[in-house]
Amino acid sequence: MGGMKHVDMRKLPAAAQEERRRQVIGLRQAGQTYDAIAAQVGLSPTGVFDIVKRYAERGAAGLQTGPRGPEPGHGRFLGAEEELEAQVLIQRHTPDELGLPFALWSRAAVRELIWQRFGVRLAVRTMGTYLARWGFTAQKPLRRAYEQDPAAVRRWLRHDYPAIAARAKA
Repeated sequence: MGGMKHVDMRKLPAAAQEERRRQVIGLRQAGQTYDAIAAQVGLSPTGVFDIVKRYAERGAAGLQTGPRGPEPGHGRFLGAEEELEAQVLIQRHTPDELGLPFALWSRAAVRELIWQRFGVRLAVRTMGTYLARWGFTAQKPLRRAYEQDPAAVRRWLRHDYPAIAARAKA
């Protein structure tokens, strides 16, 4: 099973998706980490986290495939109050303090926060727009995280931050 690509769950039949979700829960109950489970079942750690969260909230019903919603990024944007709340959360907390499977704030982590808090799925490019508008630079949200995990911050600065910086300039 080495070198397995992430599977696009949406392309699997419902029964296969549900089987995969049950597998995730079983591995989690056996004490495995999100990363370890992700590697075994071919999902991202975030995908694994979502499944575990749905199971925690809704039990077995959370593992069933519901009707498909619109594609991510369609429809609703954040209201002014939600934007403010999101900014405050990002400034005052690290993602893991809010129960998100990320060490640091990146576009992916902020998207996940917005999805979990407000039920709004933002497109990645919309995410860049929000971050630029909120004035997030490398320093502001990251200072606290840096003390906790310098290696993760270096990784973030190398990979995610150049993308955010480039977006903010564009």
